[in-house]
Amino acid sequence: MNGRKVVITGLGAITPVGNDVNTYWESLKAGKVGIGPITKFDTTDFKVKLAAEVKDFNATDYMDFKTAKRAELFSQYAMAAAVEAMKDSGLDMEKEDAFRVGCIVGSGVGSMQANEREYGKLMNPKFGPSKVAPMYIPMMISNMAAGNVAILLGLKGKNIDVVTACASGTNCIGEAFRSIAYGEADVIFAGGTEAAICPLGVAGFTSLTALSTNEDPMLASRPFDEERDGFVIGEGAGILVLEEEEHAKARCAKIYAEVVGYGATCDAFHITSPAEDGSGAGMAMKYAMQDAGIEPSQIDYINAHGTSTHHNDLFETRAIKFAMGDDAYKTHINSTKSMTGHLLGGAGAIEAIDVVKSIEEGYIHLTAGSKTPGGECDLNYCFGEGVKKDITYAMSNSLGFGGHNAVIILKKYVR
Repeated sequence: MNGRKVVITGLGAITPVGNDVNTYWESLKAGKVGIGPITKFDTTDFKVKLAAEVKDFNATDYMDFKTAKRAELFSQYAMAAAVEAMKDSGLDMEKEDAFRVGCIVGSGVGSMQANEREYGKLMNPKFGPSKVAPMYIPMMISNMAAGNVAILLGLKGKNIDVVTACASGTNCIGEAFRSIAYGEADVIFAGGTEAAICPLGVAGFTSLTALSTNEDPMLASRPFDEERDGFVIGEGAGILVLEEEEHAKARCAKIYAEVVGYGATCDAFHITSPAEDGSGAGMAMKYAMQDAGIEPSQIDYINAHGTSTHHNDLFETRAIKFAMGDDAYKTHINSTKSMTGHLLGGAGAIEAIDVVKSIEEGYIHLTAGSKTPGGECDLNYCFGEGVKKDITYAMSNSLGFGGHNAVIILKKYVR
């Protein structure tokens, strides 16, 4: 990769347990669960009653009213997280070549709310086609999170939207890592965002039997637990500022961690279920370790995809064993989704921030709500309590519908 090292110099987060990185991280350490009754619509006719909603979010805290009005919620979340990440990084765009600063931000579905709203107008005899909003398409499409972040911050470099369902956020970070390593950019704002807690989104995932129907917020998301019954839909965004090491050092930036490995594969097996033997995700993990030049024994911590569905948790456990061998039993594993729910396209991004903070503070938070490992789920998932541990190498896994597998490895940074 022509010798260009990639580091992380800024973080921004909008999550169900906090609308900034510090609050988010302190909540995870405290085991705070951000799941509760859905407030965004009437769930009377829905089997699923719970979600992990973002609380007390006001878009105009991060952008002007006109900008906010022309952006759907998933874009607003990404923009808000990017504003925090920009401030945290200390990057001054007036001193940068804007064409060397890029943006790779993914969303799994874009705006379902816009689809609901405008389709309702289309089918209403009182309105019809002429009443569909002129900005419907540019507000709904998933690449508009990346586009809006770039416009807001003045980022003129490489700008793409990797859409790989629930692997989107991690793929975006991995592709940003590659782009900087290969010299396409010096800085990239990377991550993912989602805001799909709406009638269509919840009904669709419910019909797929993917969501938990448990009405106890503390027990609805129980990754790797024997009584897990589905995931809890969440929302929010995570943005990380990835930067070429020498560029970061030249401006005396704070460096949180180094990105050292990225692996991506496809199960080519089923549109919703991971490969049963774990080989697809397992190979992505192996490729990430090969990229980093390390052995399984060097992985101190794995932030699992850990959705709390039967198939994901079982097959991801098999994947970890496939990739790690006997070292799988020696590695600490947890699931952020036990507290945040599943942010779909935004999940990998907030989980990468979790990993950065875990490395920084030497602490691996518990997997909340989970008590008894289920079936073959016999690894160390940090049930019951967190773990103080010096972390040199940490891995973050994301798996998406369609068989998409994305894995990144972060390393403690040593000057």
